[in-house]
Amino acid sequence: MQTTTVFERLKNGEIILPTDSGAHKMREASFATKKLLVEMNNSSNPDEIRDFLSQITDTEIDVSVTVLTPLYINYGKHTKIGKNVFINFDCVFLDLGGITIEDNVLIAPKVSLLTEGHPTTIENRHSLIPKPIHIKKNAWIGANATILQGVTIGENAVVASGSVVSKDVPHNTIVGGVPAKFLKTI
Repeated sequence: MQTTTVFERLKNGEIILPTDSGAHKMREASFATKKLLVEMNNSSNPDEIRDFLSQITDTEIDVSVTVLTPLYINYGKHTKIGKNVFINFDCVFLDLGGITIEDNVLIAPKVSLLTEGHPTTIENRHSLIPKPIHIKKNAWIGANATILQGVTIGENAVVASGSVVSKDVPHNTIVGGVPAKFLKTI
């Protein structure tokens, strides 16, 4: 008998097989989150948006946080957002593996934070491999950038627009490209 939920096991980085007894709970949770997202994404009131996001993440979203909707999240309870964070329009957060966004982070439009992946072998492809994303203080993620699972973006770092980040980004650097590479030190 398993003593932890599928969500705890995801947060711990365990691979979840499609035959897992808790797999259906991920879909159920995603639809519950979707219900709140529909309401949040139809609001133009910043306080209401923060309230919905607080419900989705099961944490208190600080009044200093600005979210320009729409925002799409598949679960929400594995997302932690610091103070004075700005999230622009049309972002996607797949957070079953865990997303941490520290204080003073800027996230431009159409940014994707993807903590989930799948094995490349055909017979195991429907399994879910979760790995966390951590965006440290004062980072700026440019428009249409994609941050892949297991990546940490360092303090004060900048990710250029359109980049695909598959490796950690050191503090005080700018990266860009597909795949993202070091461009310069700030």
